[in-house]
Amino acid sequence: MCILIFIGNNGETYFNTAALVSCVQNFPKNRGPIVGILKGFAGLSGAILTQIYAMIHSPDHAALIFMVAVGPTMVVIALMFLIRPVGGHRQVRPSDGTSFTFVYSVCLLLAAYLMGVMLLEDLVDLSHSVIVLLTIILIFLMLLPIVIPVVLSFFSDNNESVYELLLPSPRNEDASASASSEEQHEVILSEVEDEKPKDIDLLPASERQKRIAELQAKLFQAAAVGAVRVKRRKGPRRGEDFTLTQALIKADFWLLFFSLLLGSGSGLTVIDNLGQMSQSLGYDETHIFVSMISIWNFLGRIGGGYFSEIIVKDYAYPRAIALATAQVVMAIGHFTFAMAWPGAMYIGTLLVGLGYGAHWAIVPAAASELFGVKNFGALYNFLTVANPAGSLVFSGIIASGIYDYEAEKQAQQHPNKMMLAMPGRLLNIVSDAAPPLKCDGAICFFLSSLIMSGFCVIAVILSLILVYRTRIVYTSLYGKPRT
Repeated sequence: MCILIFIGNNGETYFNTAALVSCVQNFPKNRGPIVGILKGFAGLSGAILTQIYAMIHSPDHAALIFMVAVGPTMVVIALMFLIRPVGGHRQVRPSDGTSFTFVYSVCLLLAAYLMGVMLLEDLVDLSHSVIVLLTIILIFLMLLPIVIPVVLSFFSDNNESVYELLLPSPRNEDASASASSEEQHEVILSEVEDEKPKDIDLLPASERQKRIAELQAKLFQAAAVGAVRVKRRKGPRRGEDFTLTQALIKADFWLLFFSLLLGSGSGLTVIDNLGQMSQSLGYDETHIFVSMISIWNFLGRIGGGYFSEIIVKDYAYPRAIALATAQVVMAIGHFTFAMAWPGAMYIGTLLVGLGYGAHWAIVPAAASELFGVKNFGALYNFLTVANPAGSLVFSGIIASGIYDYEAEKQAQQHPNKMMLAMPGRLLNIVSDAAPPLKCDGAICFFLSSLIMSGFCVIAVILSLILVYRTRIVYTSLYGKPRT
């Protein structure tokens, strides 16, 4: 069973990598929305497959495993002949804004519909025919975005020849003759990057180009007379294509990694322990909160990609500022769990779910901008190591240890409480075994929630440091910020 789970989880990683890398490379100007939509549907897939299985209504649990194993594989085999690299003018279309708005609308409609269906199934005993009808509507909503490529392929104006004329013509002739001069220019430009003042990229575009041209002219003149020794370029710069080895020696990469570890690890701690948290506060229907946080997680991924793209495109500000905002929201959510106010489970689930989901839309897009898309698959999968690492430490050690400690204290204070709850014939069976530990009250997750809130505050600080360090990169990538 462990081997099968290992193979299955690795298969999921291949799905994520192939989908993200293909779409980020094909839509480099819309990385935030693309990553948010893909990761959003990945987070919502569990609820969708559960609803489809409820329609099948098979008492055999092996049928569910077979459906999960074979269904996605058949979809991938059917679509692998359609997905292809897209380059040049095809990466950006005038209708992209309308298309993404339509997909966002479908996503919000799908999330609201799933929330309503899950609440309806929890509160009302629905017949099988009604469940089939609800599932058919769900499948229709899932397939609705296919309208976009169909319309663009068959009903849009064919202006590709016009766009092709706007592209620079390839220069294939005299390639060997121009190679040395291009290399020399690249070396000089690399020296310009080293010698220019730090604040030059914050100037208006015209003034910035003027200053750089003056500095470049001086360097050409000095290099020609041998007054300076021009350094050869050592590795890529932020915003260019990094290998994983090159990225691992950069402080920005580790700031992003540890910010993700603290933020997503604390969020996953809540997801892992949501059942026990709701039970300790006296809620009987714990699965409602599990369903709700999956919806908020989905909306966080969609919203994180959308709003971070506005920050980047409209204001040329680092995407990590959206990551810091999500972590502030999560810190407030963890603090709400710790205080255990009336309705805290609903508010905390909303805030933590939104913040946790936003991480998985913002971080991959930011990594592709800072370290390039050529080796994005390796960079992304290394960053995802932060998720299980954070869960192992925060949930498996900190939260579980504190919960067991509080449960053991309550068991010592009320030694006869658990024994009275057991049938008499079971007393002899469990007399030699330790009774199961169970903690009741807000104290069970008070300290661990405060610790998670503190981790989110540290993550905010790391994200803001990353914002400060990369603001020049985003200014050069996305131009002058709009005021």
